[in-house]
Amino acid sequence: MGFGNFLVLTISCLICICHGFTPPDNYLINCGSPDNSTVMDRVFMSDKLASNLLTSPKEILASQDSNSGPGIYLTARVFTGVSTYKFSITRGRHWVRLHFDPFDYQNFQMGSAKFAVSSQTHVLLSDFTVKKRIVKEYSLNVTTDDLVLTFTPSGSSFAFVNAIEVISVPDTLITASPKFIGNSATFQQSMSSQALETIHRVNMGGPLVTPNNDTLTRTWQPDSDFLLEKNLAKTVSKPAAVKFVPSYATEDTAPRTVYGTCTEMNSVDNPSSNFNVTWEFEVDPGFQYYFRFHFCDIVSLSLNQLYFDVYVDSLVAVLNVDLSTYVNTLAGAYSMDFVTQSPKGTNKIRVSIGPSALNTDYPNAIVNGLEIMKMNNSKGQLSIGTFVPGSSPSTKQKNVGLIIGATIGPLLALVFLGSCFFVLFKKRKRSQDGHSKTWMPFSINGTSGGSKYSNGTTLTSITTNANYRIPFAAVKDATNNFDESRNIGVGGFGKVYKGELNDGTKVAVKRGNPKSQQGLAEFRTEIEMLSQFRHRHLVSLIGYCDENNEMILIYEYMENGTVKGHLYGSGLPSLTWKQRLEICIGAARGLHYLHTGDSKPVIHRDVKSANILLDENFMAKVADFGLSKTGPELDQTHVSTAVKGSFGYLDPEYFRRQQLTEKSDVYSFGVVLFEVLCARPVIDPTLPREMVNLAEWAMKWQKKGQLDQIIDQSLRGNIRPDSLRKFAETGEKCLADYGVDRPSMGDVLWNLEYALQLQEAVIDGEPEDNSTNMIGELPPQINNFSQGDTSVNIPGTAGQFEQSSIDDLSGVSMSKVFSQLVKSEGR
Repeated sequence: MGFGNFLVLTISCLICICHGFTPPDNYLINCGSPDNSTVMDRVFMSDKLASNLLTSPKEILASQDSNSGPGIYLTARVFTGVSTYKFSITRGRHWVRLHFDPFDYQNFQMGSAKFAVSSQTHVLLSDFTVKKRIVKEYSLNVTTDDLVLTFTPSGSSFAFVNAIEVISVPDTLITASPKFIGNSATFQQSMSSQALETIHRVNMGGPLVTPNNDTLTRTWQPDSDFLLEKNLAKTVSKPAAVKFVPSYATEDTAPRTVYGTCTEMNSVDNPSSNFNVTWEFEVDPGFQYYFRFHFCDIVSLSLNQLYFDVYVDSLVAVLNVDLSTYVNTLAGAYSMDFVTQSPKGTNKIRVSIGPSALNTDYPNAIVNGLEIMKMNNSKGQLSIGTFVPGSSPSTKQKNVGLIIGATIGPLLALVFLGSCFFVLFKKRKRSQDGHSKTWMPFSINGTSGGSKYSNGTTLTSITTNANYRIPFAAVKDATNNFDESRNIGVGGFGKVYKGELNDGTKVAVKRGNPKSQQGLAEFRTEIEMLSQFRHRHLVSLIGYCDENNEMILIYEYMENGTVKGHLYGSGLPSLTWKQRLEICIGAARGLHYLHTGDSKPVIHRDVKSANILLDENFMAKVADFGLSKTGPELDQTHVSTAVKGSFGYLDPEYFRRQQLTEKSDVYSFGVVLFEVLCARPVIDPTLPREMVNLAEWAMKWQKKGQLDQIIDQSLRGNIRPDSLRKFAETGEKCLADYGVDRPSMGDVLWNLEYALQLQEAVIDGEPEDNSTNMIGELPPQINNFSQGDTSVNIPGTAGQFEQSSIDDLSGVSMSKVFSQLVKSEGR
């Protein structure tokens, strides 16, 4: 490396330090030491000076020779019983780093210590024994005001720790929905609920990067020790060339010293070069792994020159990568996230890069950085062992517990059964006396007792819904007795409050207003619908409360509110066109799921922008099922029912004929599409008469081919004409006068995904004028799709994908292939 590059690296390191993320929480604890210790300009505070953090049955401070390395490893805190460090924090994602360096102190041979470490929600280490200096790094999303780290000795052993770090990181650092390796499907769980352990963090082609040279205090190892055949690879260093585009990557994603170096194929400009560069990493078997690849094309001389493939354990992670199409510039920093499909069965993972078949003139492949993180299993564990949170380390106590349990267990069971019979008797008696003034509680056999309020309606079984009932006292506690400062909205049913349950779960609490026109029927419908549905694009029901004549619904809290609130009237920042497309796609997926479920279809009947909510990552979820209706039987075309819905979104055919079908939701969704595009109310009586009704006004401009004249001002110049045309055609089809002429939600979903593709990249071989009749007309490859096919090939997609990937990961079979469209360009 020349002096010029060295100087650039040095300057960039200083920039990292000066302009990086400032963590709200930054606990650096030097355990067992009476003094602070400085390591690379980072000051670790003595836990003797911060004794309020630690709770331990006995104080044991261990120390060793001062020639043993950095100050934090000269001392240790030793625990002979369960001990905790409690940190007051700002909620969000944090690094938790535990430093261990075993040494002998008096009767404690730390290399023989065996213990567990856990947080309130996850087991970080179990039956852990450490033989050499090591740092264990975790990424935890903490949803409470305190982080408690518990050290639990195993059996008669002890625990120890040399230093602890608890540091805030940006919540945006891990928010994306990663793709599965070897599968085009997206990981369905929210990454915010995942705890991660850093197994490897590698700077490809570059030097060691230490915490003081990284804005998030990470350590990046050189990749040379992991390369299988070093002669097949060479390194490149051009840190000055790196461009950070905030919407793709920043120096918090990875430092310039990582993006500015890479390992590439050692092809020596040979057009016939055809090999892979491979790294091998040790991992723990039995877990899924999260991969973050860091790319920056610092080797090409022009755009669209470098094409390559990425593999993990012989499975395709991504094919035909052309980085210039992702960031539209040379040397633009970019990251890609992936997840292994299933837990690893071996302790090795191989990562390979190789040339793409698309370009043989310059066969090459690069990677700049790689992070491999272990994901917690279904039990919240990042380490598999015998430790169970809350258990006692004493074998003697366990045995006593077993004896007591065996003795009094049968007696408790009898008492419990007697209590159940008593409660059931009291409930039945109350229903017969007419004391229930709201609605009938869910009964054991699924049928209500027939009060004047319940009308003897059959309800879902108590085995399905009883777990959702939350005591009124808990609801009051969660909302601080319905404090008006927590009021976040009001609707036809009543006020909505932001709350927090005892376990730290953030919730939205909808409290029924006794004077509301919506009441018992809507309340019961909401519970029945949401207690049987689980889909990533439907708002989840946390619980309900029907005590004290209350009708209260508790949902998952959606951080970013309603789509309507982000379009007009609230002063919130404007959404980009890509965000709006992805929101519409998410809502369409939720509605498509309702319409095509395994059992009877469900018609939402109140689709509107105020009922599409956004989570912390702006992922859309459909809400408010109080007016929902089970769809027609297979031999019927509609459901005859009284007209309900919201003015401005109401299907005119449903209004005229009082015959409800799924196409009524499609019409309402079409109104939402134009609302998203134009960012104005669907009914605005303050405007001139021809502009009052958004649907009518938008259709006039659409038929003139001049819809771009009325779109949201903030979108002008930012939408590709083809994307706007496809989106507008989709909305126009949805607003057809007769339901039979409207597309299904599956068709709508297909076309919105297509509009997103047109926005992000021009698809090769797809003429611009060829998109006018896409609704209802699938490409020949899909029209010819038969039961015997094993794969589907869609024009403009990255090859084929297996038929097994067509099913939605929520467990509901999705119709045809609409929501599994594989993008030809990076999202």
